[in-house]
Amino acid sequence: MQVSSLPKHAREVRALIRKGELVQPTSGIAPGHVQTNLAILPKDLAFDFLLFCQRNPKPCPLIEVVEAGNTEPKQTAPGADLRTDTAKYRIFRHGKLVEEVTDLSDYWRDDLVSFLLGCSFSFENALINAGISLRHVEQNKNVAMFYTNIQTVPAGVFSGPMVVTMRPIPRDKIVKAVQVTSRFPGVHGAPIHIGDPAAIGIKDVTKSDLGDSIEIRDGEVPVFWACGVTPQAVAMKSKPPLMITHSPGYMFITDLKDEDVSVL
Repeated sequence: MQVSSLPKHAREVRALIRKGELVQPTSGIAPGHVQTNLAILPKDLAFDFLLFCQRNPKPCPLIEVVEAGNTEPKQTAPGADLRTDTAKYRIFRHGKLVEEVTDLSDYWRDDLVSFLLGCSFSFENALINAGISLRHVEQNKNVAMFYTNIQTVPAGVFSGPMVVTMRPIPRDKIVKAVQVTSRFPGVHGAPIHIGDPAAIGIKDVTKSDLGDSIEIRDGEVPVFWACGVTPQAVAMKSKPPLMITHSPGYMFITDLKDEDVSVL
């Protein structure tokens, strides 16, 4: 479905997702609304994960924590249902991705705690408004994501490598991109690396680990932002008995507006 033909309000987009009528990456969808990553864990692991997020605010900026057994994120999207309103979910058991589903109703348990983490899709509208075009949005693709050699700060049972998103930025607009995204620390904020991919452990920037590969053209520089897919890499490293997440690029869209998470 073309992004231009979709409704602009988050609530209407979530209704399409709940009905199974919209199953695609959400970059560019409901512009101006804050999108979030999703991590769902049993209550006995929730404190460790909360501590992990507090120690790693760049990849895991907390937007909302939903108490055990509850499925409605009342602070950010009243009336929404975390079991149905994300287009695609991943289920990890003991560090292995075992299923990818479009509905969590059959998997839900009363001891599950949900974490909504800021997503860099939320600052993309500001970049575009600042005159910085984004190729994956223009081409209706998912953003490129990579595993890195940057290690997160461990907390309890959780540890592992940081995941990043990559966007090619014209060399003369890099300063502007840093300035724009710095205003949004709640959705990853400023880049964590600019330039040489090998310096953060990426062997081939033309072949993404997750999402879609994005061309880097002459005069452009790869710019990397911390990514909320990091908990999925952490799940594979730390091997909790259960972690449920969104599928990379298929975000939960809140009613919050971008300015709600801007510091300026």
